[in-house]
Amino acid sequence: MTNLTQADPRTYAIIGAAMEVHRQLGCGFLEPVYQEALGMEFLTRSIPYNAQHRYTISYKGKVLESYYRPDFICFDSVVVELKALSRLSSVEESQIINYLRVTHYQTGLLLNFGSHSLEKRRFILSDAGQVDRSSA
Repeated sequence: MTNLTQADPRTYAIIGAAMEVHRQLGCGFLEPVYQEALGMEFLTRSIPYNAQHRYTISYKGKVLESYYRPDFICFDSVVVELKALSRLSSVEESQIINYLRVTHYQTGLLLNFGSHSLEKRRFILSDAGQVDRSSA
């Protein structure tokens, strides 16, 4: 596990913004509430982001009608997925790993606002397709 302050100032800034949202709102709201508040916090902190951009998904060379719309892409390089669950599971981890593969970005943050303290996990997808997980 690495120290995010030294390892990646982008994820450190995103997590700081998420911690402020959680500090202000606490747990118990639905995901869209946290998404809107986090977007406001990103603006306040000058964190560049794109919300709800559509990414196509291909299957055997054909583009599916279904698509992926990440909660945020920050710094044009970090996938940020929000949840409002009592606790995260391997299902949510698999989801963000697939999102990294679809977007072709290497860094992802899974942020859960549903517990009493913000739950955060960082994922790094290597060029070889290996995934490094760490609690952020």
